[in-house]
Amino acid sequence: MIESLAIVLGVALLAGAVVLVKHRFWPLGPDEEPREDVAEYISMMVGVLYALVLGLALVSVWDTHSGAEDHAATEASAAHQIHLLAAGLPAGQADRMRGEIEAYIRHVTDTEWPAMAERAPLGAEGWRLLNEVRATSQVPADATPAQLATGQETLAQLSTLDEARRGREADSTERLSPVIWFGLIVGGVLTIAFMFMFGVQRSFTHVVMVMGLSALITFTVLLIYQLDSPFHGLFAVDPTPFTLYF
Repeated sequence: MIESLAIVLGVALLAGAVVLVKHRFWPLGPDEEPREDVAEYISMMVGVLYALVLGLALVSVWDTHSGAEDHAATEASAAHQIHLLAAGLPAGQADRMRGEIEAYIRHVTDTEWPAMAERAPLGAEGWRLLNEVRATSQVPADATPAQLATGQETLAQLSTLDEARRGREADSTERLSPVIWFGLIVGGVLTIAFMFMFGVQRSFTHVVMVMGLSALITFTVLLIYQLDSPFHGLFAVDPTPFTLYF
């Protein structure tokens, strides 16, 4: 957080310094018109177009981040239900299922979560552990009606867990398009640059305007950057839903 605030402040101070240099070495000539009407029109158009790009990027990364939270919560809840449903199976089978689902959860929290934070591939171990749980959930041929019902509900929860896991894996590799990043960077530079291209008679007002706009744009772009990695950074989704149940 401190680094992000330092970057915002640094960009704002740099923009303000450029304004002061511009007024010091390239002041508005006595015969030059400020052209504030043209500056207002062009700045408005550039600002509106850039706001569209910012909005598109922010909505995109926010949806991905929210989806990652939902998938993690759903996966943890399904695993917890499977752990509870094991009580309805024969004793030996129930103990195996509890041990296997607990091993899966430990693998998710201890191995996969750090890998997702580093944007590394998850590998196939998680799916292997999940397949062991699925194999153990098969009820014997002489199962009672209650055990059959438990087996069917366990399979339903395994299907929910499977889907949530696939969603979590997709979220860990989801990234904002480089085209949108290009628009964010170039659009931000253009938006700020247009404030240097037209005359503003009061240098103090000009400095305040440029510093404020630069800080706001930098803050928004940094926010998008942090949200673009659902399992890394200031707003990272943590494994709390899993550790809460196990």
